[in-house]
Formats: sequence, structure tokens, C-alpha cells
Amino acid sequence: MTAAGRRVLMGRIVGLHGVQGWLKIESWSEPRTRIFDYQPWQLSVAPGEMIEVTGIKGRPQGKGLICFLPGVDSRGKAAALVGQDIFVARELLPPPGQDEYYWVDLEGLEVVTTEGVALGRVTHLFATGANDVVVVRDGERERLIPFIQGSYVRSVDLQAGRMVVDWDPEF
Repeated sequence: MTAAGRRVLMGRIVGLHGVQGWLKIESWSEPRTRIFDYQPWQLSVAPGEMIEVTGIKGRPQGKGLICFLPGVDSRGKAAALVGQDIFVARELLPPPGQDEYYWVDLEGLEVVTTEGVALGRVTHLFATGANDVVVVRDGERERLIPFIQGSYVRSVDLQAGRMVVDWDPEF
């Protein structure tokens, strides 16, 4: 899948603020208030059902962020959205810098060793305190490879859909 049509997880609705439908959110954008620049938001309101929301207003409040979604004008309506993930279309995000990647762009890449041994495909990534980790599955096994460019990750070719890693296939 190309970047077009992909969604990027940018935050989560984590609570209520006041009685007029305002929501507390977590943002994973940098800076965190940039999440308000990327609209429309896509929210999963039911299994397999996404809604798009535009016209979102938000601001910092204390140590967090709060926002108002058009049409969500009561505490009851807002409460139904708590826990929802906030996605935006990948094409709304700025291009990454040199040797930088959005995780969503790495998902699905074929992963091979420097010797050409196929290890599987990237299913997802996760962050640790030290570095990000690429999860690679081949149907039989799962490998966790540190995403450290130059050491373990030798090259990433998004056009070819391939990541080359310096990794022991038996590990």
C-alpha cells in the first residue's frame, strides 16, 4: 500500500473537560499542538466505521490539550468518544527529513538480510527507551529488530518496498 490512503495514529481522546462537550486529548505530534493543524481527524466510532471530523478547535490546558469537535456539544456526546484514537491521512503530514521515516511508511516493507535472506515483512514498530523496534513476521516466526540505522538497518527503499538489515536469520 502506498502512503496515499494510509492513516497515521496521531493521538487519543483521553477524557472530558467541562460540561459543554470539550475533550482532553493526548497528542503524539511534535510540537504536540500541531495535531490541530492536521484535519480532518478520523475517529473509529464502531468496529469498521470511521467518521471524519473537521473544524476542530483546540488549545493547551494545564499540562495537556483540550479540543472541541463540531456537533459534540454536551458532556454525554463527548463521553461516547473517550478512548477513541485520532488518525489523520498520511498525505496531510509534511515529508520526513533525510533518513527519517514515518512508521506507517515502513509497515509492509519486505525485510531481507545483507546476504539476501528474506526475513518477512514489517508488521509494526514500537518505541523503547533506547530505540525504536521493527517487528518482522514471516508467517512462522516474529523477529524484533532494533531500528538503528547504520548498525542493524542498512538501507530503506520505500519505492522498492524493501528494508535491508544486518541481522542473523536464526536469531
